[in-house]
Amino acid sequence: MKASEKFAVLKAGRRVWAVASIHGEAARLRQIHEALTERFMPGDRLAYLGNYLGRGGQIRETVDELLRFRRRLIAAPRMFASDVAYLRGGQEEMWQKLLQLQFAPNPREVLSWMLQNGVEATLMAYGGDPQQAAAAARDGAVSITRWTNQMRNAMQASPGHYALMSALRRAAYTADETLLFVSAGIDPERPLSAQADALWWGSSAFVRMEQPYGGFRRVVRGYDRGHGGLKIDSFTATVDGGAGFGGPLLAGCFDHSGELVDMIEA
Repeated sequence: MKASEKFAVLKAGRRVWAVASIHGEAARLRQIHEALTERFMPGDRLAYLGNYLGRGGQIRETVDELLRFRRRLIAAPRMFASDVAYLRGGQEEMWQKLLQLQFAPNPREVLSWMLQNGVEATLMAYGGDPQQAAAAARDGAVSITRWTNQMRNAMQASPGHYALMSALRRAAYTADETLLFVSAGIDPERPLSAQADALWWGSSAFVRMEQPYGGFRRVVRGYDRGHGGLKIDSFTATVDGGAGFGGPLLAGCFDHSGELVDMIEA
């Protein structure tokens, strides 16, 4: 499989740590990072499985912590920027669509749906006001464009935040193509190159997979609508303790064969 800007390739790794959906829970993320500092071994790689934004009350702090720990990791000997992967989750997809709201055919309905599904917390974290957003959506494309530019500028004012959101990947896989990491799931009927919304919104077919997907030994996701914690099946793994919904934040460590060999809960 050829690498592209859509996918992150984790090269020559002995193990991969996968961090589940964070949803603005910066304090829990810091605890995960503190534990990783002690347990991260030479040759390990790290994949964040999306949903950094939304729901919680420490969204900007969460992004700051993601950037801080990345700097620390890649400063270590024989570690490179490509050894840390950030995936797009549903919350990041909504945020991107929010910043392009003027292009939506029905902006008022789209905005209302996104606010009900977690984007309000991100909006407020960057100084936005849901009522002002609704007013802009009512006033038409010119007002919406002015408002979305304000929100984009607000994110850009936080060093590294906009750049990180612009660098998110759809999925990540190990260079030997044994492990595939996604945010919410895959459509087993489509090749990886043709995957779209199922990657960040999930697919009911994910939990019913009865054979390996695309030659990968295991597909690991970090978001489950039921937030049912850790679940390991024959060809898939779900790591979602419900951070942002009253549950803990989880990080699982998978070895070359796809087996879970370590776990952190915060």
